[in-house]
Amino acid sequence: MITRYLFLLSIVVAASSSTLAQPPATRTSPTVDSYHGIEVQDPYRWLEDWDDAEVKRWSESQNAYTRKVLDGLPNVDAIRKRVTEIMSAQLISYREVRYVGGKYFAVKNHPPKEQPYLVTFDSLDSPESCRVLFDPNGVDTEGTTSMDWFEPSPDGRLVAISISAGGSEVGDVSVYDTTTAKKVFERVPRVNTGTAGGDLAWAPDNKGFYYTRHPRQGERPEPDLDFYQQLYFHQLGTDSAQDRFELGKDFPRIAEIEVEVHAPSGMVLCNVQNGDGGEFSHHVRMTDGRWFAFSHFGDKLVQATFEPSGTILAITRDEAPRGKIVRLRDVTLPTRSTQQLIPEAQDTIVTSFYHSPPSLVATANRIYVTYQLGGPSEIRVFDLDGTPLEKPQQLPISSVGGIEPLTDDDIVFHNHSYIEPTLWFHYQAASGETQRTKLSSRSPVDFSDVHVTREFATSKDGTQIPINILRPDSVNEAGPLVLYGYGGYAINLTPRFSAANKSLLEQGVTYAVANLRGGGEYGEDWHLAGNLTNKQNVFDDFYAAARFLIDQGYTTSDQLAIKGGSNGGLLMGATMTQHPELMKCVVSHVGIYDMLRVELSPNGSFNIPEFGTVKKRDQFMAMRAYSPYHNVTDGTKYPATIFFTGANDPRVDPMQSRKMTARLQSASPSSPPVLLRTSANSGHGGDTGLSQRIEEAVDTNAFLFHFLGVPFRSP
Repeated sequence: MITRYLFLLSIVVAASSSTLAQPPATRTSPTVDSYHGIEVQDPYRWLEDWDDAEVKRWSESQNAYTRKVLDGLPNVDAIRKRVTEIMSAQLISYREVRYVGGKYFAVKNHPPKEQPYLVTFDSLDSPESCRVLFDPNGVDTEGTTSMDWFEPSPDGRLVAISISAGGSEVGDVSVYDTTTAKKVFERVPRVNTGTAGGDLAWAPDNKGFYYTRHPRQGERPEPDLDFYQQLYFHQLGTDSAQDRFELGKDFPRIAEIEVEVHAPSGMVLCNVQNGDGGEFSHHVRMTDGRWFAFSHFGDKLVQATFEPSGTILAITRDEAPRGKIVRLRDVTLPTRSTQQLIPEAQDTIVTSFYHSPPSLVATANRIYVTYQLGGPSEIRVFDLDGTPLEKPQQLPISSVGGIEPLTDDDIVFHNHSYIEPTLWFHYQAASGETQRTKLSSRSPVDFSDVHVTREFATSKDGTQIPINILRPDSVNEAGPLVLYGYGGYAINLTPRFSAANKSLLEQGVTYAVANLRGGGEYGEDWHLAGNLTNKQNVFDDFYAAARFLIDQGYTTSDQLAIKGGSNGGLLMGATMTQHPELMKCVVSHVGIYDMLRVELSPNGSFNIPEFGTVKKRDQFMAMRAYSPYHNVTDGTKYPATIFFTGANDPRVDPMQSRKMTARLQSASPSSPPVLLRTSANSGHGGDTGLSQRIEEAVDTNAFLFHFLGVPFRSP
């Protein structure tokens, strides 16, 4: 006990020392696991337990060391001034625009407010006259309370909002009157979690809603409370403990539910995903209250939505890996009857789930479909028979989304590129005109001196990998470059505007984004080529992109940084352990690094369909081969690295970053620094407040500028 006390005291003293030059010492524990007869060492198992006071003290000492290093880097104050100037510029932007009950709803972002807030207005021509319905900044001045999502009632008089705190994404639903902006009726707890997500759809009479219900205390063991999501119905004005069960007792433990109501008839559509791997089942509740399953996991029907008439449109990948659209006739029949409307094309039909902007929207006489073009995306239009019609005007090399039906087959949608902020357009179906609305954003900085090019690298097996390159006009030779990647869960990396990127570009730093396998940019085959036992392809793709940028004279290994987060954090870990000489530094956010223990974390089960499980030998062997934590080699010089994590992250357990940090620091104590930055009041990052995002950007930029040898210049 005395020895352990002295060890802990030495960490605290070292962390507070003004002469700190090396990271705090980290003890090892002799832990060995056996998988399929193969013994695997895990020397930092003890860092998994956040309830252990020793682990918290270790984390505090790492934060102190990280602050010592970061605060001592050159030009931090000047960098903070510039980043703050850009990110807190008082320019308004809108997202998640809805048109319900004759009025518009939108999430409004207005720096320097910490969090976006919910507003309503009557016309696309006058959003400035909006009324605030819910402002989390008024609830919590620290910026740690946020909206997960919102859903207006069919008449627009009420709105249900999922509200969570501290980055937890554990959301309770409250109902607000849209006339008075007052909270009315009762709170419904635990509709949303950071593991399974959550959803809600109002009944046509506006008196209740269908919602995703998670187990409550006492209903299941503690480890299961964020699983076993089911569908319930809540009648306003009643105790939610008495809510009516609708569907889901036979759903898998890792079910994720999305629900939609056809207002004219009252029919209900329930889309269920089996974890995060992209397999779905679909169920419909008829007007008599009976539920019918019209697809099952493995059927390759991946998305469904109601048409105004009450029939169902669906996206299927059955004999069409890039997707085709069918109309379902009588879904109550034992054998599904379908009519093909839009056949598979060269480009991929985008799917959406869990409050993503809808990618398939049907109006009275039109079908709007979002297509993925290998990174960029676009909206295409068809009549009800699947005949192509004139599509809206859209920006080049851009991404689209947020399709919201208005009246007369019109829609509103957003469009942005790497150098154009979010623009909202009104597409008038009758005339074919595309008009920019007043919801459109302005950039706080000028991107006219940045050009975007699209190149292709050749991966190890010959696959062509797109790279989108943002380069300042002033740069015409090899120089500092940041390469970003993700490659997983069939997620498309589309052109995305970031004003904060200007703080890199104006210093002569090139920014590149690679579209890797594992994403969905070229359909399901592209996704499957980068998941489960094929995951190594993703890392090979990223390496090929980096080598291309070096070989083509965009950068050098001494001027290359790589950056990613979450599944992209795994990409960072695998790339640096497989090719430590490739890059100068690494920035990794909320990443996964111990692939053999990830499935034991609260959200880990949801990841099994994407990564696999150690219970299957072939999947274990694949994960063991690339697992970053298990492939760190003693004595290797690794690049300077900073790991960001949030203590309340519900999606990737922060222990992943702790263990990887300790392992790297131990393997090469004389290498460039390995830093761990843990934020106490944040989670996976999506709902992080503005001030925290600014400080993360300051630390990232200072780190990059220093290790890439960029002399900061006042713009």
